Amino acid sequence: MANGKTDGILRLKAWVQCYDWGRFGADSQVARLLTLNSEAEVDPEMPYAELWMGTHESGPSFVVSDLSVEEEKGVSLKEWIGKNPNVLGKKVLEKWGYDLPFLFKVLSVAKALSIQAHPDKELARELHKLQPHLYKDDNHKPEMALAITEFKALCGFISPEELKDVLHDVPEIVELIGTAEANRVMNIHKQDREEKVKSALRSTFTQLMSANEEMTTKAISMLKSRLQLESKLRRLTDKEQLVLLLEKQYPGDIGVISAFFLNYVKLNPGEALYLGANEPHAYLSGECIECMATSDNVVRAGLTPKHRDIQTLCSMLTYKQGYPEILKGFPLSPYITRYLPPFDEFEVDRCILPRGASTIFPAIPAPSIFLVLVGEGTLHSGSSKDVVAEGDVLFAPANTEIMLSTSSELQLYRAGVNSRFIHTL
Repeated sequence: MANGKTDGILRLKAWVQCYDWGRFGADSQVARLLTLNSEAEVDPEMPYAELWMGTHESGPSFVVSDLSVEEEKGVSLKEWIGKNPNVLGKKVLEKWGYDLPFLFKVLSVAKALSIQAHPDKELARELHKLQPHLYKDDNHKPEMALAITEFKALCGFISPEELKDVLHDVPEIVELIGTAEANRVMNIHKQDREEKVKSALRSTFTQLMSANEEMTTKAISMLKSRLQLESKLRRLTDKEQLVLLLEKQYPGDIGVISAFFLNYVKLNPGEALYLGANEPHAYLSGECIECMATSDNVVRAGLTPKHRDIQTLCSMLTYKQGYPEILKGFPLSPYITRYLPPFDEFEVDRCILPRGASTIFPAIPAPSIFLVLVGEGTLHSGSSKDVVAEGDVLFAPANTEIMLSTSSELQLYRAGVNSRFIHTL
């Protein structure tokens, strides 16, 4: 951001996380944004996985400049908010205190993340108290992924009918869970109570995830050999092709087989997926904008070299079945699309501004973080204006109206508190 003046708006230095599933070097959108945001050098041998924008202590943003208060440079956004709590607005302060309720991210995914779920508030408090080194905070972590490129994920359990087909078509699963367990699922009927269906799924999935290493390795080897043989006679299904890919990424991992239990979701750019507490998922590939409650709590059980807590994961899941809702957003204006998940903490706006166009983000009684993903434009706030460009991350206090214009093309994302929460009495 150039050295002009923009009333009350901060330019932020974002944080990067180099997890092993990230994209390497310049192939990563996260790495490209990092270079532009903070002039950091990109190491071609490093996997750049996540760009964090917010106040979480595991990856805090820092104030690069409050253009009216030069001495604030180098202060974390959380510290700055602590000294200027009015920037959050009254409703946010009353509900969440002196902190941002949301964490904003960009993800660059080269290979599958762990099969995981995020705890609800009660479980998060318990896990943080018992194992603070593994569960970093006591907050829940509902989240939403908005695709920048084609984005693939596993999310939620398949329907009972699909699960019966899986048990019929994948004998290696029956080998691991046993015939009696498989029959519990096969004997589910449409008229059965929801609790009976969930109980059968819970029991079967827990049995599968708890299989010992020797049995798992043998079953995956048999599965791989069978699919490779069958691929010469027929076209494998998308899920079968995915399972073979996961086996290459995580040989011998129970997550390879458990993928059959989960919905395989492919998002096109501009489509979003949201995940509540205690829902199983694994991101697979692609790049996305992600937003969530301010938390870093993850319970993992497969497709990972990290700590696994299979017992906790299997006991915490909701065991809802069926395909997840895909959000396509709704237009706020000709150039702004809003994605509104059913969580108080956050929403995301996607703004694509063509050459010569302008748009307004109206003043709202809550803070926002903006990320410029593509292009360059001019930001007007109050009586001042400044140039914004790709990689800029900006914090806008509550009650700040922003007008944007561009002579090229500008693609920008805004994270803020959910407007349904803001506008409830």
